[in-house]
Amino acid sequence: YSADLVDRLNRLALRGHALLYGARDDRKNRAFIFIAGGFSRLVRAEWRAVAVAGALFFGPLLGLIVVMQYYPDFVYYLMNPQQIANFEEMYSPTAERLGRPREADSSFLMFGVYIWNNVKIGFQTFAGGLLFGLGTIFFLLFNGFLLGAVAGHLTQIGYVTPFYSFVSGHSALELTAIMLSGAAGLKIGFALIAPGQFSRKAAVMQAARAATRIVYGAAAMFLAAAFVEAFWSPLT
Repeated sequence: YSADLVDRLNRLALRGHALLYGARDDRKNRAFIFIAGGFSRLVRAEWRAVAVAGALFFGPLLGLIVVMQYYPDFVYYLMNPQQIANFEEMYSPTAERLGRPREADSSFLMFGVYIWNNVKIGFQTFAGGLLFGLGTIFFLLFNGFLLGAVAGHLTQIGYVTPFYSFVSGHSALELTAIMLSGAAGLKIGFALIAPGQFSRKAAVMQAARAATRIVYGAAAMFLAAAFVEAFWSPLT
């Protein structure tokens, strides 16, 4: 082939190489960019869904803590006596390892338990949005009432130091991740209820772009919370 053709093909190959591997480098940086600021900007941009999810989750949680101080027997409407006894044993001031049931004999086992529990709650809360948001609302309220009942009861019986020492290390990550999973589910549910000028399928696909990215961030928070909860929080 002529020298001009060889040179032209060589230039095209070099340009293609730069585009191909340059795009790969950009993809590698996306995770860092998302963690460094993209996630927080996305959450602020979806502040309406976050605010509604926060009210549905933290409203019952905080409200029930207060109610339990005046009506301690109310806990029996939400949990059976065996469940209450188990929580009292897990957070007793005399417990060697806080938050660990008797059948769990290692921090690694609890790490797996907490990951499973967090993933289950996050998935239920997010996927419930496909039921026009009703599933998300249910799981936000359910978990808010349950956690509020546990916290309120343990506060009322005087287990303040062991319980809040346990939850203070990881609760900011875990509870915020539940709220954000709910916000993502509500965004999907709202797209189904009010798709606007789009078809429901197109509206859900558009909403899912932001919702799934919120869930990615929440999943990382759940993982970090499980690690702290298993290896740091139980220390007395």
